[in-house]
Amino acid sequence: MTDQTHALELKQIRKSFGKVDVIHGIDLAIEEGEFVVFVGPSGCGKSTLLRLIAGLDDPTSGDILLQGKRVNGIPAAERGLSMVFQSYALYPHMNVRANLSFGLENMNMPRAEITQRVDDAARLLQIDQLMDRRPGQLSGGQRQRVAIGRAIVREPVIFLFDEPLSNLDAELRLQMRVEISNLHAQLGNTMIYVTHDQVEAMTMADRIVVLRGGRIEQMGKPLDLYNAPANKFVAGFIGAPQMNFLKGSLAGRTVTLDCGLTKEVPLAEEAQGPVTLGVRPEAIEVSLDGAGDAQVKVQNFEQLGAITYIYTAFDNGETLTVQLPRQIPLTRGQSIGIGIDPAHVHLFHGPEERALGMAR
Repeated sequence: MTDQTHALELKQIRKSFGKVDVIHGIDLAIEEGEFVVFVGPSGCGKSTLLRLIAGLDDPTSGDILLQGKRVNGIPAAERGLSMVFQSYALYPHMNVRANLSFGLENMNMPRAEITQRVDDAARLLQIDQLMDRRPGQLSGGQRQRVAIGRAIVREPVIFLFDEPLSNLDAELRLQMRVEISNLHAQLGNTMIYVTHDQVEAMTMADRIVVLRGGRIEQMGKPLDLYNAPANKFVAGFIGAPQMNFLKGSLAGRTVTLDCGLTKEVPLAEEAQGPVTLGVRPEAIEVSLDGAGDAQVKVQNFEQLGAITYIYTAFDNGETLTVQLPRQIPLTRGQSIGIGIDPAHVHLFHGPEERALGMAR
């Protein structure tokens, strides 16, 4: 595959601030029209990587290619990209129309084309009734739409989003997630989106790039990362509630857990030594009469109607979160039986806690 087939390609990108290395040799290719989400904890390098792509910072080494052309050293304004910031970065003294058109005026674009682009973006984002208002007169969601509109009017080859929803309340975040996804479907542009919120990543992305410590831990489709995490870090980061982890040891294909359970697991190859067994909360069965693989004590629970979350503990103190797709009568302190299907477990092994291959 040639460079020209990629909307963006990063080749061995490194970034250091003084003696501190924050990006460690990242290789990545993003295709035309993809919605790619960079996700990871604070300080993992995702916003730094976005700034390097945008041209707001220069890499210490490595190459950045846009549509096959190396753009290292090319100013941000000349890369054909548009960035939407967490802070919106609107001009408070200008009304919405002026905020949308300001960048195009600086490019000396003809007035008629500016008007057409601004009006089209306003209709698309349903802010055409707000054109005479200033940012201080808008809600957070409306300001975010204006910030996105300012990116749209530039007709960029790639949209860059840096945690654009983190200042919004939960209900508005959900609404804006849907709107940005719909916008991607309508425009068809390549979009790169940075967030620390794995729910945003799972619901919006064509492909997720999971970062930790300036390195890519895993990249792939959301459900591929959910169903086949490469290591314990990815397994714990992707999915809500978080995957349960139980310590134990492996002999062949038999896992003996510290909490007292013993399980035969469908490993592709036999292995030995200490392991961590991972199991998703929704993959655990519950029995009120105590039947199953083990008994646990209910420490707390949340009943949301369609879903019940149960927070339990084994006798050795290890905790286990259970998610049930139904209602169930519970009291704090009661003992319940739990069952773990070996077909749904993950095993993580070695100093890097890599996933062991399963014969699924």
